[in-house]
Amino acid sequence: MSELKRTPLRDFHAAHGARLVDFAGWEMPVQYRSILEEHKAVRRAAGLFDVSHMGEVDIRGPQALEFLEHLVTNEVARLHPGRVLYSPMCAEDGGTVDDLLVYMRAPGDYFLCINAGNIAKDLAWINARAAAFDVTVTDRSADYALLAVQGPRAAQIVQSLTGAKLGAVGYYHFCEGTVAGTHCIISRTGYTGEDGFELYHAAAEAPALAEALLAAGRPHGLELAGLGARDSLRLEAGYPLYGHELAADISPLTAGLGWTVKLGKARPCHGHDALAREKASGGARKVVFFRTGDRRIVRADTPVLGPDGKPVGRVLSGTLSPLLNESIGSALIETPAASGPLSVDIRGTALSLNLVKAPFVPLRQG
Repeated sequence: MSELKRTPLRDFHAAHGARLVDFAGWEMPVQYRSILEEHKAVRRAAGLFDVSHMGEVDIRGPQALEFLEHLVTNEVARLHPGRVLYSPMCAEDGGTVDDLLVYMRAPGDYFLCINAGNIAKDLAWINARAAAFDVTVTDRSADYALLAVQGPRAAQIVQSLTGAKLGAVGYYHFCEGTVAGTHCIISRTGYTGEDGFELYHAAAEAPALAEALLAAGRPHGLELAGLGARDSLRLEAGYPLYGHELAADISPLTAGLGWTVKLGKARPCHGHDALAREKASGGARKVVFFRTGDRRIVRADTPVLGPDGKPVGRVLSGTLSPLLNESIGSALIETPAASGPLSVDIRGTALSLNLVKAPFVPLRQG
């Protein structure tokens, strides 16, 4: 077995009592005290997450915009300096290679944040397509650490440590400034459904910044939060996780992310034709979200059954919602099955899936 990669905060996590696990080849904190309490702290006050395992890539050059318009499904031309765009990146058959964030620093100067488990694959994919454009692709993943402060008191906590005017930074916008003496890209983005900021900064400065944020936040109810709470929070918010609601065999249209697929933009994206065909046909499958009214968690890959008891799909994600106090999840099912009753078998007991529109809880984004 290969040795697990570590973020610059590995010793910080150990010192604060984290339970560390293997996540996509990284040694990461799954929880500190309690996933349930960490989840509730983010909804009530704030949580501090280490997401330094994410990848960062610079895209620069005279044809950077043209290249990115070809690379991703959303419309990069809408960006202006200081703006962030969420977008899937698709293969020729319309399947999803990854979902990512595109930051525009200046004309011809962009920055991507990509998923930790996909860094090597994404870089190979990006570099192969960049060869046809006048752009430079630079992997900056080892240079950056990334901390996320999320929750209704996140802005108050981060503002106490910076002179940057955070009130002027809108949702999916960013600025640069110093936070507790550390230069950061201060991004009003996140993965919890709450207001908050993601702070990109030099890897060597991560421990000092984390301690400063923790000290400033604790009087406001901030808790350290791990991957367990991050997953239950994102599922309550209805956000996709690559390898679950998005995958090589799940297009953004199938995933219900049609708003990210701009088929009419000036430069067609990679996978345009397959996505256009799927949109025209309506798609044979779709991702749906469900509640059960029961506390028993429905695990990923559990078969979803139609009214005749035959499989019509599979569960993609499942967890116990701490706010709703019931099991929630997502599933990939045959499109016609969405109109009929659905169930799963949990150790011999049939459990009904009640389809709902995500998010499960009100979003409180900046």
